[in-house]
Amino acid sequence: MQQPKLTVIMPVYNLAEYLPRALDALLKQEERNFKLLIVDDGSTDESNKILEQYRHSFKYFTLITTQNQGPSAARNTAIEQVDTPYFTFHDGDDFVEPGYTAFFLRAFKMHPEVDMVACGYYIDRPNKQPRAMGMPEGGLLTKGNTYLKMTNVFSSPVKGYSWNKGYKTEIVQKNNLRFDTDINLLEDQIFNVKYISVSDGFYYTQRPYYHYWQRSDSLVHKPSLKKASDNVVGNYRVWSQIVKSIMQEKELEKSQRKHRRHLLKTEGLSKESKNESYS
Repeated sequence: MQQPKLTVIMPVYNLAEYLPRALDALLKQEERNFKLLIVDDGSTDESNKILEQYRHSFKYFTLITTQNQGPSAARNTAIEQVDTPYFTFHDGDDFVEPGYTAFFLRAFKMHPEVDMVACGYYIDRPNKQPRAMGMPEGGLLTKGNTYLKMTNVFSSPVKGYSWNKGYKTEIVQKNNLRFDTDINLLEDQIFNVKYISVSDGFYYTQRPYYHYWQRSDSLVHKPSLKKASDNVVGNYRVWSQIVKSIMQEKELEKSQRKHRRHLLKTEGLSKESKNESYS
């Protein structure tokens, strides 16, 4: 068996109720040659015990236990341990289709020119049928269109989540990209726009491989002043990064056009000089 090319990062905090479903789904992957890297962020329930029970079910299984610092810090801890060319994220209360890991490896192989790939996803709620997000679509996107798909507040199959994206480890490490740990909202989207701003090429499909389990007791669905504040701060950081990136792209295009004009002018002068020498 070849060395794995993909790492699945799973941050966990008090998810004992959901972990067996998540881990059983990963055991049923069509492409099983991947690394599973779990960070138990100081769980106080049976999460760690359940995780240990699955240790020998996976060929490549790493469990890191830390003090509780939040999901962003847990993801950052995991990022520092990744040693495969690609990685993705998987929340411990969600679950995936059998083709999930195969999609990322296939997409990167079929599109070597891109630096990020994304799959579609279902929204799952208790006692309701899964709902696939977005219209049937997919393909390659420019940097500007990628930003639009990520920030679409309606039915985009891309959005700003980290769990339906595949990343190149080299880009993250080279640019020291990490999740912001001072907010608990939109941190995924901030990370993604930072990643896009320093990379080239994006491929996506609406075909859903990920099940996003929306539970009423999750932090995201609890109203609070901190959440309202984080929403303002998060949106500011997202759009500041996007505007900065777009301005840099325009400056680069301007510089390239200037360089091309200079080359054409130099070439024209050179030809003119040659003609004069023959006359």
